[in-house]
Amino acid sequence: MAPVAMRSAAQSLSGAKPLSFWLDDPARPAPEQSLTGDERCDLLVVGGGYSGLWTALIAKERDPQRDVVLIEAHEVGWAASGRNGGFCAASLTHGLGNGIARWPEEIGRLEELGARNLDAIEETVARYGIDCAFERTGEIDVATEPHQLDELREMYEEAEGLGLAAHMELLDADAVRAEVDSPTFLGGLWDKRGVAMLNPARLAWGLKRACLELGVRVYENTKATQLASDDNGTAVRTSYGRIFARRVALGTNVFPSLVKRLRHYTVPVYDYALMTEPLTDEQLAAVGWRNRAGLGDSANQFHYFRISEDNRILWGGYDAVYHFGGRLSAELDHRPETYLKLAEHFFTCFPQLEGLRFTHAWGGAIDTCTRFSAFFGTAHAGKVAYAAGYTGLGVGATRFGAEVMLDLLDGKKTERTELEMVRSKPLPFPPEPVAWAGIEITKRSMARADDNGGRRNLWLKAMDRAGLGFDS
Repeated sequence: MAPVAMRSAAQSLSGAKPLSFWLDDPARPAPEQSLTGDERCDLLVVGGGYSGLWTALIAKERDPQRDVVLIEAHEVGWAASGRNGGFCAASLTHGLGNGIARWPEEIGRLEELGARNLDAIEETVARYGIDCAFERTGEIDVATEPHQLDELREMYEEAEGLGLAAHMELLDADAVRAEVDSPTFLGGLWDKRGVAMLNPARLAWGLKRACLELGVRVYENTKATQLASDDNGTAVRTSYGRIFARRVALGTNVFPSLVKRLRHYTVPVYDYALMTEPLTDEQLAAVGWRNRAGLGDSANQFHYFRISEDNRILWGGYDAVYHFGGRLSAELDHRPETYLKLAEHFFTCFPQLEGLRFTHAWGGAIDTCTRFSAFFGTAHAGKVAYAAGYTGLGVGATRFGAEVMLDLLDGKKTERTELEMVRSKPLPFPPEPVAWAGIEITKRSMARADDNGGRRNLWLKAMDRAGLGFDS
């Protein structure tokens, strides 16, 4: 980028707070008290993000007499659930293409279950009066290179052949630019029903309120440090006490699992985002966004972007950063070089918004696995259930994962537990330094594919054949 343009991008970041826009909200609720001493319950839920919140809520809805405790190491919604882009997708498989590639025999049922799951989220938001700006706008995958147009057309034709394209529309350049205007857009594929936009932190806080209203005991700033079990149940040690439970559901996702054998199945990937100041009426008219759909470009190193309730633009993605050894640290939540890169890309996409400022810049860790979509199972003779590996599409899919965990803990055979997707596991990541080297080679190969008409090199082709990958 030219020096003048780079200076302009840097200036746009000069006042940005290093904090998630969603969490910088006067409506943020005060935390519940920490656990001190011993507690007993029927079900203990570990983790106060979407995975844990949905599990606790649905457990009480299924059985109001069930005694449920939820613990969170920090505050509810503090991690990925309060830092994501607010794309709530019906897909349970990290997109239709990944689902077809991995579970071709089940893809119809998986799509149906995903659609029902998104409908249930919309119904729950309405029933509990959760003020999270829920909008069923859909999402447009946009092509910014000619080869991506071919890929979107092939995806549409494959979906149509499977009877899964009822709510999809293939857009040419004029049609996509009539929705959101960028000189970089060559076409798009609009899934009109399969994605909703929402305020992610307010969804988490609303789920917390609903849990409390149903009688869930919530303890925040209460970190689980150890898990053990015997014939009578489980015991989880926390910083200042213990919890004895008949069953435990683990919704810790990116953080090291209390079931140690699961730790090689996920790695933490850092993702970053920017939020602009509110657009003026003139700026909004310049970009359009008349139906408020979310957008994502079709590159391997992709951007995701959407318009907020108060007409700001969230712009995130592109860099997916893995640190050697799977390091997790608050200092990694911010990466100025990525913020600058994102700002440069933003003004390439929307040159008509030159001069717009960013008010917030933030990042956080996502748990990714080698198949890009969640995996499930039990431990400790069926007394502990887990779901992890959502790979950035957990806003919607965590509700499905919560139902799977509860089915497994209750020993129920359901249409969910019978799925090959639920019964199978991804391949684990290898130990270091092999994991870091493999991820770095994969990232560089994907970047080269983006610059080379989408052509995948021998490394990526071998990864494809092995069913391995890396994504955020």
